[in-house]
Amino acid sequence: MPKDFASMEDSNPSTAPDLHALSDPARRVVVGGGLAAALRRVLAPLAGLASAGAVAARRRPLLGFDSVPTSVADTVVVPPGYVAEVLIAWGDPIGAAAGQPAFASDASQGADEQALQSGMHHDGMHFFPVSATRGLLVTNHEYVDDGLLHADGLANWSADKVRKSQAAHGVSVIEIVRRRGGRWHVLRPSRHARRITATTPMRIAGPAAGHALMQTALDPGGTQVLGTFNNCAHGVTPWGTYLACEENFVDYFRAPEPLDAHQRRWGLRASSGGWYRWHEHDERFDARRHPNEFNRHGWVVEIDPFDPDSTPVKRTALGRAAHEGAWVAQAPDGRVAVYMGEDARFEYLYKFVSRDAVRPGGYAANRTLLDHGTLHVARFDADGRGEWIPLVAGQGGLDAEAGFGSQGELLVKTRQAADRVGATRLDRPEWTAGDPRTGEVYCSLTNNRARGQAGQPPVDAANPRAGNSMGQILRWKEDGGFAGTRFTWEHFVLAGDPANERPEARGNVRGDAFGSPDGLYVDPRGVLWIQTDASSTALGRGDYARLGNNMMLAADPVSGEVRRFLTGPVGSEIAGAVMTPDLRTLFVNIQHPGESPGDRSDPGAPTRHSSWPQEHGAGGRPRSATLVVRRRDGGVIGS
Repeated sequence: MPKDFASMEDSNPSTAPDLHALSDPARRVVVGGGLAAALRRVLAPLAGLASAGAVAARRRPLLGFDSVPTSVADTVVVPPGYVAEVLIAWGDPIGAAAGQPAFASDASQGADEQALQSGMHHDGMHFFPVSATRGLLVTNHEYVDDGLLHADGLANWSADKVRKSQAAHGVSVIEIVRRRGGRWHVLRPSRHARRITATTPMRIAGPAAGHALMQTALDPGGTQVLGTFNNCAHGVTPWGTYLACEENFVDYFRAPEPLDAHQRRWGLRASSGGWYRWHEHDERFDARRHPNEFNRHGWVVEIDPFDPDSTPVKRTALGRAAHEGAWVAQAPDGRVAVYMGEDARFEYLYKFVSRDAVRPGGYAANRTLLDHGTLHVARFDADGRGEWIPLVAGQGGLDAEAGFGSQGELLVKTRQAADRVGATRLDRPEWTAGDPRTGEVYCSLTNNRARGQAGQPPVDAANPRAGNSMGQILRWKEDGGFAGTRFTWEHFVLAGDPANERPEARGNVRGDAFGSPDGLYVDPRGVLWIQTDASSTALGRGDYARLGNNMMLAADPVSGEVRRFLTGPVGSEIAGAVMTPDLRTLFVNIQHPGESPGDRSDPGAPTRHSSWPQEHGAGGRPRSATLVVRRRDGGVIGS
């Protein structure tokens, strides 16, 4: 995602102390000091959540590969004995029809071709198996780099360029098959192949559907909307649907003048809309003409990957946010819990708990399950305990006088509701992931250099480092299972490089150094896979001088050991990971190779920073792509 534009959003103006900061005066003194002595106490390992029995039961090391060194090469590096191959890259045909055009390396193709090709900037992803050798791979396409997408970049801006940009966003569904030798291929044509874009018709469901804040001149009923975009991480339901999460939607809209308090709290600013310029040829994105269109984005979108004719649904009961992802777990009583981070400075971690239990019968039997339930926001107390605070209109000060006249209005204003109940402001909460066997859940807080700076919220128990350039990963376990409202938490790891001069940037990593944790994935064996997303302006400089390109690491959840498994090309982010059920194939996304420090490439020199993947279209431009990683001997990944 654009690091120096969208992801640096800081729209939470509150300077009041969080409730958790007041709960333990002794601890508040420790974390408030900000000096090396205080940090030594904060960085000390907390009591582990895993039982001693789990350690005793371990007969073999969980991590069985040799870690790779840091790298600054414009290539993908994996451990000895492994191979990484490109499966599908931006612009490759998805197989929705026979005879689809191949990618044109000069970016001369238009919107109609792009609508049948893989989108740009691959992110969250899931594999839905159909058989041992076949399945559907569903991938988010977060945003676009107009300097690469169009042959002449932003020059000669037109309605056709807006249409192509919108077609390069959204989600791809492709069918893949494993053939002799263990290699995976895209099946073309496939009746399942589908592109969902920024213009795909969708339905709005849940408490906010039809609310006045969701109504527009183009949709007076407030129940229908076109498109999804800036889809970051994802989720998967027990009934086999895919959850695409809308993140930095604010930067697609031209802001009205003057801004009201609601618009300011959600990050609209005078420069909004100037980045993608869609409003110049698509009036929906001009908030001066259609102010409520802005409220219709920032939701979790449910997609049935097995029905290419199905209508995606925006599930408003899960709350509105700059959604990073939505990890879904099933509680002991059959209900589902959906954990969601919001990637912006000083924003929140949410959990939705369904009213009803999952019913047998797949999606057909659970079509409305995510429309009924309770949204919560997390408070992390200084004593290692925490609470999920319900966000329900009429409760806890969330009444009409405070601006929450109904649950629908509250959900459109989810951030304001979280502000009011005293939730913990976090250092950019990104991906969530967990282990259903142990009940442990993780959230990556990628970084927040503003933490503890003048006029900004101070350090606290969950966010213990001022000028937090490196990030951390939180881990918690809930009382009574995933539907619980109380939990015990700790820092699984504080990212960093022990060679850094600043104590706040050294971290406590037990193994290979890293910074800016982003993507998380817990595989069926319990290994926590960590992907990094340090910006192109940070890589190779300052606290990141020795860390090389972004990387993917594996962590043992019991011992805390971290090993570097993969390094990416120059300027890329590692995003999205999932394994096949036999654990012998790992799918990984490489996003925005060659990312420019200004977040937009020079169309006259598209390979200035990277030309990866060279073997997948020599002489072209850098392309985000999905990798297939496997062991040459056909063994289990990571073992």
